[in-house]
Amino acid sequence: MPLAVGARAPDFTLKDQNNQEISLADFAGRKAVLLVFYPFTFTGTCQGELTEVVEHLDEYQNDHVQVLAISVDSTYAHKVWATEKGFDFPILADYWPHGGVAQAYEVFHTAGGFANRGTFIIDRGGTIVFAEELPPGTRRDQATWRSTLAAL
Repeated sequence: MPLAVGARAPDFTLKDQNNQEISLADFAGRKAVLLVFYPFTFTGTCQGELTEVVEHLDEYQNDHVQVLAISVDSTYAHKVWATEKGFDFPILADYWPHGGVAQAYEVFHTAGGFANRGTFIIDRGGTIVFAEELPPGTRRDQATWRSTLAAL
């Protein structure tokens, strides 16, 4: 089970596809955050979900909201994938300690060594206002993300 709605979102600092450090705290008091954990880079379902994020990017990343995607893959894999697919939002490497952030959010698949499809919306104050977790291969319904974000 992922961290529950109403819980304080654990802070983290990870490197993005451009090798720049990004912290959840960077957005505190300024923007809500759509935090999207996905199992692996270069996989079909993950690519489809992030492509849908791109298609609705104005709803996910604007003056009020920031999208952050996270997997256990390296920054180098993320760079190639982001460049190839046109993912302009931060894709963060939860590479080492392996899956540490996914573990903190309670969406780490221990047997597989990757993050399940965990999604969190964190308000400007750092509180989780939406949380879901789906197993690998199950595509998420992003309409619920957009309606939750619209209500903030």
